[in-house]
Amino acid sequence: MTFAAAILRFESIDSTNLEAMRQAKAGAPEGLCIVAAEQTAGRGRLDRKWHSPKGAGLYFSIILRPKVEMTAWPLITLMGALATTDALVAACKVKPDIKWPNDLCVEDRKLCGMLAETAETVDGPAAILGIGINLLASGLKQFGDQAISIEAINGRQPDAERISTALIAALRDRYVLLQSQAGREHLIREWCASSSYAFDRRVAVSTASGQFTGLTRGLDSDGALRVENQEGKVISVRAGDVTALRPSITLQS
Repeated sequence: MTFAAAILRFESIDSTNLEAMRQAKAGAPEGLCIVAAEQTAGRGRLDRKWHSPKGAGLYFSIILRPKVEMTAWPLITLMGALATTDALVAACKVKPDIKWPNDLCVEDRKLCGMLAETAETVDGPAAILGIGINLLASGLKQFGDQAISIEAINGRQPDAERISTALIAALRDRYVLLQSQAGREHLIREWCASSSYAFDRRVAVSTASGQFTGLTRGLDSDGALRVENQEGKVISVRAGDVTALRPSITLQS
């Protein structure tokens, strides 16, 4: 089961995710995409602001209405990361790394972020998947070496229309995998194969209950990141910040 895509385009909007929520609550069908040239109140995970200058990025949200158990809905973000990777490879020949839970990076610099949210509607719950991709270097000057753009990677201005077309096609293909247990297991395996964060990455984890460091040990069936702490206990992280740490160096005496 997949969706038929339709696109609403805006020159400027508060947030593509907020507009997608408004449309979903008004009865919009699955597959409606909101694309904007500028966001005046773009949002990222944990209510952080997503810098969205006009024309400098692809600001995109899609309405999904998955007919699967709610325990599988957290995998929508993983699906979105893989679909965005597919689209960037196809449209730009750029293969990013996937940083749990919702970033795509090149050379450890942020290229793309995504935000999945739920909305209660008259037609049942809907999922809103928002994706922001840095297209032009001019929109990232204030971030120094923390962020990167498609333009900086390829040395030329990317075709936003080509990327959005590839993104919708990739989302349609990946969405099918959410519909079955075997497909969801495949998504998790492929995410792990596409991310340097999946296994044996030394990370610092910050959650509402505290902070710790450890080594990543793959994903749970619901997409939670498994991290083995310094005491050898594996903790499933479902919300929080995960930062890669440089490998420690052991000096020989």
